[in-house]
Amino acid sequence: MIHQVTFDLPTRDLGKSDIHFTVMGDGETLGKLEVSKGALVRYPSGTTYGHKMSWTDLHKEMQKYPRSEKRKKK
Repeated sequence: MIHQVTFDLPTRDLGKSDIHFTVMGDGETLGKLEVSKGALVRYPSGTTYGHKMSWTDLHKEMQKYPRSEKRKKK
């Protein structure tokens, strides 16, 4: 399934303002993702409490998965 992802960028350097991503699938909001300097927070659709993960914890978690994606040249 291909998801539609939209985002709002802050009007200044990423400091105290997070970047907000909205993830859509089949025309419905699946959830939101907030990215900050210190962590990622995922909010499932219809909730106000999110799942927070620090960049260090994300790095440790991603090391458990094989490298299957090659970066595309721009």
